[in-house]
Amino acid sequence: MDLKALIPVGAIGTRSQVVTRELTVAHSHPEMPEVYGTPMMIYLMEVAAGAAIHPLLPEGWGSVGAEMNVKHLAATPVGFTVTATARVVEVTDKKVVFEVAAHDGVEAIGEGRHVRAPVDYARFSLGVANKAARA
Repeated sequence: MDLKALIPVGAIGTRSQVVTRELTVAHSHPEMPEVYGTPMMIYLMEVAAGAAIHPLLPEGWGSVGAEMNVKHLAATPVGFTVTATARVVEVTDKKVVFEVAAHDGVEAIGEGRHVRAPVDYARFSLGVANKAARA
């Protein structure tokens, strides 16, 4: 499959979520402040990246995260809406590279780069099942 023909540099995906207590670091570590957790921000960035390319891939295809390098720049309290944006900056034969960012309506809270690998879900699932059978 020719990814470069399917996915244009500049394609953008966005996703938003309201910060609830369950999305804060205090949810799993009660001694910590009730602020949006870094893993939740990273997840939202990954979902935004998937949204940018999944509609462009063939039926039965999707993508999996392969690399993430981000900075969490600022704290976000409960009640704020965080929006993550992912923009395609490079497409190769096997991967798609994104610039990712997150904003909470007041300021930028995260930025970085993310790589996704498009996969045929049936083939990928077979590989996972084969691995599970070896365990």
